[in-house]
Amino acid sequence: MEPYIQGRGSQLNPTNRFETQSKEVYVDDLPTQEEREELLTTNPRTKYIEVFPKTIINKVDSPDIGPAWSMNPYQGCEHGCVYCYARNSHQYWGYSAGMEFEQNILIKKNAPELLEEVLISKKWKAESIMLSGNTDCYQPAERKLGITRKLLQVFLKFMHPVGIITKNSLVERDIDILTELAKHRLVSVTLSLTTLDEKLKRTLEPRTSTAKGVLRTINRLSTAGIPVNVNVAPIIPGINDEGIFDVVKAVAENGASSAMYIVVRLNGHNGLIFEDWVTKNFPDRANKVLNQIKNMHDGKLNDSNWGRRMRGEGKFAELIRMQFHLARQKYLSGRSIPPTNYDLYEDARNKIIIENHGDKNQLKLF
Repeated sequence: MEPYIQGRGSQLNPTNRFETQSKEVYVDDLPTQEEREELLTTNPRTKYIEVFPKTIINKVDSPDIGPAWSMNPYQGCEHGCVYCYARNSHQYWGYSAGMEFEQNILIKKNAPELLEEVLISKKWKAESIMLSGNTDCYQPAERKLGITRKLLQVFLKFMHPVGIITKNSLVERDIDILTELAKHRLVSVTLSLTTLDEKLKRTLEPRTSTAKGVLRTINRLSTAGIPVNVNVAPIIPGINDEGIFDVVKAVAENGASSAMYIVVRLNGHNGLIFEDWVTKNFPDRANKVLNQIKNMHDGKLNDSNWGRRMRGEGKFAELIRMQFHLARQKYLSGRSIPPTNYDLYEDARNKIIIENHGDKNQLKLF
């Protein structure tokens, strides 16, 4: 049996579904000693690869989420969450949904400039834009590159609303900008928290912040007046479903304004990756976990149907729904995220154009 790769979620590299051929790499065929050592190591290093997109926002048409736009300064994610639905999107870039999703991170340094191009256009009307709809905008690469911080500065400059979804306490670094946005109801932060069990969390999502760290972040953001929603996701029967009440209670005690949940669904190659992970980490209950997941999705590990894919069906899905409803009713009753303000953007944009060109007549050119 191959050694377990510590610090990584996936232990597999399934063949990219767009590739017509697969290949095997032999150590002796690699040209340098550095490459040979990396192939043999139990903790492969992460590569950061700069790409140069021409656009940065993507339309989200999912009825489960509602009309919105998303932007992802990074593709691939070093957090390594074994269940992550975004893994399959890495195949469009020529990589696998497995370890390569965690090891090969594509970075978009020109994202702030591309966002400015969108927001300066008179064709653009203020709409919801999410950071991030696919991969985490505060993953480890952000600590050094700061692309997300620059994006937030653009949103503040244009007084345009933005939503943030992350698992990383690094969001605390940007409290100064987030506080200014929050004063005008231009931001909300969603922090994902799957469990309070630190050992389970390290195995399930190895490079995310600790549960203690996430609770601290919820507290610091909410204390600063920044609305915080918590996504208890995904809930996996037989793995973290018993902790629903404890998680909701803990986030409420730390100031969260709301909470939601999503049940696990293993789309594409995620089924292979998760099945391998649960077998290696929980061999005594792997079959039970997999069967309970299938029970929620009409006998399959995944359900892509709008409206039910995030909630599931069947007795386990109903049990989760009831538990979460009671927990939210008990600990978060009366709390909510304030409505987003879309009214400041147009004046801010026009002011920027005038400042840049010094002539109100120039407005009609944009």
